[in-house]
Amino acid sequence: MSELVQLLISVASLGSLYALMALGLVLIYGILRLVNFAYGELVMVAGYALYLMQGSPLPWLVMATIAVACAVATSVLTDRVAFRPVRDKSLTAMLITSFAVSTLLQNAATLLISPRSRVVPLPEIFSQSVEIAGNFVPIRELLAIGVSIAMLAGFSLLLNRTFLGIALRAAAENFRMTRMLGIPANMIISAAFAISGFLAGVVALFWLGRTGSVTPGIGLQPLIVAFVATVLGGMNSLVGAVVGGYALAFITVMINTFLPAGYTDYRQAFTFALVIVILTLRPEGLVRKR
Repeated sequence: MSELVQLLISVASLGSLYALMALGLVLIYGILRLVNFAYGELVMVAGYALYLMQGSPLPWLVMATIAVACAVATSVLTDRVAFRPVRDKSLTAMLITSFAVSTLLQNAATLLISPRSRVVPLPEIFSQSVEIAGNFVPIRELLAIGVSIAMLAGFSLLLNRTFLGIALRAAAENFRMTRMLGIPANMIISAAFAISGFLAGVVALFWLGRTGSVTPGIGLQPLIVAFVATVLGGMNSLVGAVVGGYALAFITVMINTFLPAGYTDYRQAFTFALVIVILTLRPEGLVRKR
């Protein structure tokens, strides 16, 4: 029973982070049909923002808010400076631009700060644990679950109860028709990038809580996770992104738990092999678009 509780908490904690990252990625894809390969660098930006505030008298929650705001600002500026000028060219141009932005941000961090890992300030509660059903569970995992559920609920209310949310859903469904109906395209796209940056910034806080440090290449793994989760859940579905995130977390935790010790170096290979099997059976993803 205690092992089952530990597994469920691990899946819920990891799946919450995966779901938020996948949601931010698929939101941009739904509107622009762009897989933003610079998305992972938003985690890096939030991490270095925290690192640069190390030793300041500010409370950690204030520093965390500033770090998330930096991720949001970087996401919006990326759209304004890099993607908007090539938006009407082709999808290939935007895809190459996203690679260029990713490389530029990584090189900027390497040159201006350091290519080595840097320790980020974390609250004391991130290193504490609480006993649940005989298991000592890190409090940061419980916080990740709670914050993610609250954000998913808020995002659902935004999409279903506000004008902006309805416009975002319409744009994700048929962007050209949305523009023809008088919805300002730039406003919708900027809002999508802002929400995407906010999701990545919040994920960064808990992702850094697991590693305790930031490097120029830290955004690669969150990007791969988000991309695989969106493909697994369904590239054209916001619900699919969430389902794919939790499904990928379930697969990852199960393989990490039950894989024999001699095969631990091949955990990612087994994970992606199982994902390929699922996509072979359901190429449209776990959630079909209505």
